[in-house]
Amino acid sequence: MASQDEKQAQPFADIFDEDEAEKSFLLSKPTCLIIFGKPGSGKKTLARKLAKIWKCVFIEALEVIQTNIHEETEYGLKCQELLFKGQSIPEELVTEMILKKIESPEVAHFGYILSGFPSLSEEYMTVSQQIEKIKNVKLKPDFLINIKCPDYDLCQRISGQRQHPDSGQVYQRNQWDPNVIEKHKKEKDKHEEENEEDDEEQEEKEQTEEDPLMMLKFLHQLVQRPEDTLENAEERVGMYKDIMLHPLEDLMAEQDCQYLIELDGNQRPDDLSAAKNKAYVASDKNYICCYCCFNKQDELFRVLSSCKQIAHRYRWRRSRWGQACPVALKEGDIVMGNPDLAVSFLGKMYVLSSPEALKTFMLNPRPYLLPPMPLPPCKVLVFGPPFSGRTTICNLIAHKYKGKV
Repeated sequence: MASQDEKQAQPFADIFDEDEAEKSFLLSKPTCLIIFGKPGSGKKTLARKLAKIWKCVFIEALEVIQTNIHEETEYGLKCQELLFKGQSIPEELVTEMILKKIESPEVAHFGYILSGFPSLSEEYMTVSQQIEKIKNVKLKPDFLINIKCPDYDLCQRISGQRQHPDSGQVYQRNQWDPNVIEKHKKEKDKHEEENEEDDEEQEEKEQTEEDPLMMLKFLHQLVQRPEDTLENAEERVGMYKDIMLHPLEDLMAEQDCQYLIELDGNQRPDDLSAAKNKAYVASDKNYICCYCCFNKQDELFRVLSSCKQIAHRYRWRRSRWGQACPVALKEGDIVMGNPDLAVSFLGKMYVLSSPEALKTFMLNPRPYLLPPMPLPPCKVLVFGPPFSGRTTICNLIAHKYKGKV
C-alpha cells in the first residue's frame, strides 16, 4: 500500500524535461553515412539524393574541389593554380580537402554523406590506409551503404553513357537511344492499361522528364568518354575487385549488421533512396529557417510563432536569449538581434545581429546554445596608481572566472 501511495503522490508530474532533451540533442552526434560500390554503380547519385532528403553535407572529391575553388580558400587557390597550368590535382591535396570538410563546423551539426572515398587511386595512400583514415575521423560513419550490381549489367550501363561536350551533362542509354526509349514507352503503355488509376500521376511526371530529351537538338553531338568504353569499364571493375573489395569487406564485417545497408544497383535511384526508412531514426533533427521583415520585435515573434509549425497547435516560442544575438553573446558582447534575421531551431526563435552571425549560426548552432549559455558577459575594470598590482589582480580574476585580460 505504501508503494501505491508513493506512486500516486504526484499523478500529474511531467516526466519530460525539455531543457534536458534540448541539451541531449545539442550534445548528440549527427548522422553520418558512407556509400561504397563499384565504379559507375550510382554512388554519387544516391548520395546527392540522400543528402537532400536528410539535409546532410554531401562530400565527394569533385564537389569538395569545386566548393574550395568557388570560396577561394587556400586549397581552392592551389587547385586553381594547378588547373591553369594544365596539371592534375594531386591525390594528397584532394584527401586533405575531404578530411578538412569532415572536420568543418557545418558537418559537426548536419552530419555528412561520403562518396568516392576510399578511391581506387593509391598514388598517395593505399586503400587500407584510406580506410584507417575513415576509422580515425572524429565523426565516424554510423551507416555503411553498399551498392551491389552484377559486373555485366554495370559494364553495359557504363558503356551506354554519353556526354554533351559543351554542358558536360551525362545521359544514360534510356535517355538518348531511340530504341530503348521506344521500348520503355511500350512497357509504360502496358502498365497504364493494368494500373491506369494508380500510376497516372507518376507516369505523367516521367513523360515530362523524358519527352524534352527526345526533342533536344544536340543529341547527335553526344560523345562517348574514353573511360566509358566497354574495355575501360571492365578494367575499372576488375581493378575495384582486386584492390578495394577485400579491404571493404573487412570493414563491413566489423560493422554492426543493423547499420549495414546493402542495395541492388539495378534499381532506380528513387527506389534506392527509400533506404532512408532504415536509418531515419538517427536523423530526427528539425531545422527551419524563416527570413522576415518586421519593425517590432514583439510583432516578429507573434507572426512567426504560427509559421511552419512543427506540429498542429504547436507554436514557436521565445528562447532564453530573447532579443540578444547568441553568436555575439558567445563572443562576450551583448548585441540586440536584427528582426530581419530570424531563425527557428528546436521549437524556439533566435534573432541574429548580422548576416555573418546568421550564416555562422546556421552552419552549426550547437556551440552557441550549449550550457552555460546564455551567460551574460561580466566586464571588470581594474584601475589604480602605478605598481599597485593591477596586472596581478587582473590575471587572478581572469584565471578564477575563466575570463580574458
